[in-house]
Amino acid sequence: MTDSDSEIILREATPDDLPAIWAIFEPIVAAGETYAYPRDTTREECQRIWMDQPQKTLVAETAQGLLGTYFLKPNAAGPGGHVCNCGYMVAPEARGRGLAAAMCVHSQDLARVLGYKMMQFNAVVATNTGAIALWHRLGFDTVGCVPRAFAHPTQGFVDIFVMAKWLGDRAPG
Repeated sequence: MTDSDSEIILREATPDDLPAIWAIFEPIVAAGETYAYPRDTTREECQRIWMDQPQKTLVAETAQGLLGTYFLKPNAAGPGGHVCNCGYMVAPEARGRGLAAAMCVHSQDLARVLGYKMMQFNAVVATNTGAIALWHRLGFDTVGCVPRAFAHPTQGFVDIFVMAKWLGDRAPG
């Protein structure tokens, strides 16, 4: 992004960001199309899920305000502790402006700084074709499919994909 009106600033979220995060989170989760959270998730549960539990939560700001957010957390412990997981949300009015791509690239850099060697998305809903295309463009592979694992509100039971990208300098083995 070249002009100052579209510059994306990524920074760690603070408790003061919760109202803006909730304004993004609530309609996305209530739609029930992309996240496996209860559609009636409360603001308090949002805080726990999106801000308290993750290792890091970041926000994406432009001149128009806070328009996106992501979290980064370990995907597993012990022998799987080198793998992280992220979730991304963009306000509907800001979609198609590169925020999700910027957040994903930023999250990969942050993951490397934090010592992670791989990033894994556990449940990418098959009907979320825009996200799937973006993750593929950013170097993620679809490594698994769980048939009919997501109850989509209009399309019934649809598949979810497990997607992953090696972040280290070389693959193990």
